[in-house]
Amino acid sequence: MSVIWKGVFPAVTTKFTENDEFDFDAFDKNIEAQIEAGASGIIIGGSLGEASVLNDEEKIELLKHTVQVVAKRAYVVLNIAEQTTKTALLCAENAAKYGADGLMMLPPLRYLADEQETLNYFAAVAKSTTLPIMIYNNPHDYKIEVTLDMFEELSQYKNIQAVKESTRDVSNVTRMINRFGDRFAILCGVDTLALESLFMGADGWVAGLVDAFPKETVAIFRLAKEGRMQEALKIYRWFLPVLELDIHPKLVQYIKLAESVTGLGTEAVRLPRAKITGKERDRVLGIINNAVKHRPELPAGSWGVEAEVDVTGVS
Repeated sequence: MSVIWKGVFPAVTTKFTENDEFDFDAFDKNIEAQIEAGASGIIIGGSLGEASVLNDEEKIELLKHTVQVVAKRAYVVLNIAEQTTKTALLCAENAAKYGADGLMMLPPLRYLADEQETLNYFAAVAKSTTLPIMIYNNPHDYKIEVTLDMFEELSQYKNIQAVKESTRDVSNVTRMINRFGDRFAILCGVDTLALESLFMGADGWVAGLVDAFPKETVAIFRLAKEGRMQEALKIYRWFLPVLELDIHPKLVQYIKLAESVTGLGTEAVRLPRAKITGKERDRVLGIINNAVKHRPELPAGSWGVEAEVDVTGVS
């Protein structure tokens, strides 16, 4: 199995009805917008996808539905965010069984695993599956850093192929390239550092606000990769106030609010999360509405489906 870890990989939200059931109508509309914009892959069940409040049966249902809707027009990547190695292995097994093209993996949750425990956790999953894996390195939120020495150990597993770089230290892109060359694909995982990371050599962008602004996100990526930095920077500067909604504890509520404004989702979240209200809502809406009002005209050809992208899942 193979994933080309390049391009924009939206970490999509999980859509719910007001009755706390899956809202696949809203979900499908968003997926179509991502594919139309030119997304390379769809990541489901991530932090933004409210993985912590999805049970195993719901994760399978969501995966099966996403695979059917995407229909090989982009990669489908399932996030593994589990508390035990046993459940992580089961998640990887279900991912392969129900059609995922790849995996994104967090370190163990709810336990501050040491270096060897973390390595053992990743290795156990890697050895159990043929699916390609992207390690999610986010010590800011999840307290466990995957260091360069740890990546050296993980490099023996051929299916550990990429890193979602969310350390919030953009220099880490250069450190990874200096140490490993192109052994690991590097995808920026922090919206507010995306253009900087692409300039430093990142291969892709695991994006959040792409859920509400898919074409603009893809345009920034493609223009940056084409060396058209001033054009990319102009869009990025317009986008930055909105991108900052991605680095807040309420990123799920904020991004879902943005999706509702742009017509690509709803505000419904699963308890204990609650919709934002009052002055907080007014402030966030002000940022989103200002962005919509001043939405930039995108250069021709800076977004859209690229026919040459291989999404067959087979190398």
